[in-house]
Amino acid sequence: PPFPPPNTHLCTVTGEMAPGNCTTVTGFIFRGITDSPKLQSILFVFFFAIYLWTLVGNVGMIVLIRVDSQLHSSMYFFLSNLSLLDVVYSSVIAPKAMVISLVTSKDISFSGCVVQLFLFSFCANNELCLLAVMAYDRFVAICNPLLYNIIMSKRVCFQLVAGSYLCACINATVHTCTVFSLSFGLSNVLDHFFCDIRPLQEISCSDFRINKLVHFIFAAIETIGTILIILISYTYIIFAILRIRSTAGRQKAFSTCASHLTVVSILYGTVIFTYLRPSSGNSVEWKKMVAVFYTLVIPMMNPLIYNLRNKEVKDALRRTIHQKIIPHCM
Repeated sequence: PPFPPPNTHLCTVTGEMAPGNCTTVTGFIFRGITDSPKLQSILFVFFFAIYLWTLVGNVGMIVLIRVDSQLHSSMYFFLSNLSLLDVVYSSVIAPKAMVISLVTSKDISFSGCVVQLFLFSFCANNELCLLAVMAYDRFVAICNPLLYNIIMSKRVCFQLVAGSYLCACINATVHTCTVFSLSFGLSNVLDHFFCDIRPLQEISCSDFRINKLVHFIFAAIETIGTILIILISYTYIIFAILRIRSTAGRQKAFSTCASHLTVVSILYGTVIFTYLRPSSGNSVEWKKMVAVFYTLVIPMMNPLIYNLRNKEVKDALRRTIHQKIIPHCM
């Protein structure tokens, strides 16, 4: 059946209660990014290529860090966790996005939508926490190099990663519970390509103003909190680098931070643009394109950024190829 017009329900703009109009919803239907069959085929190829490269790049990064002993440091321990999150993050979104761009059936069960939103929120929040942890790691490495191995011991690294996972789990639980505490029934059509918070709020027949406020507060606390950690860490790092007398020493210190700063700038820019700004002002199509960028493109870019800008990773890749891959192929 054809999709109903996107704004036929009553709650999209005001978020006010529409009593008596709610029915039990057992699933949702995605509109996807486009209705054009030709563009949908192109999108499938695009999503498949991005997802394949994401898997190859991030799994390759995890394996490289695992097999090369010179990368067994706290910085690369955190990086391997970031790569693992990118694999899960992309796997939560990409396969379903490929399916709905290729077949006419664009539905997802209610429980499937709950799981997808939770995992998406968990991975996104966890990445923010891990980037803050990595900034602190760089602060210790540059500002306290003699105490680095003592401060960033294996136990501390595991505790920091466990703390990131715990914070992400709490945020994901809050976001998921608040969204699915709403009533649905005026429409079950999501004008999106995955289960995200705002599209679900917009088809609710409940008053979701409190819901939006709770979501905004938790998103703002985590985003602003992690940004502050990163800004404070890099403020100390900059002053420490400026005190280094040799140009080579400054360049080496800065090169260890360049990849991380690039990832931070890209990710936080899209997060702030998407979630910490008013919902009005941009078309739905534009918001979908931004969502494609932060759910699919960024997880693909992270290993590229760390590979291309990190000399240690490139050297480790050369060693692995020459010592472990080429001998087995000959």
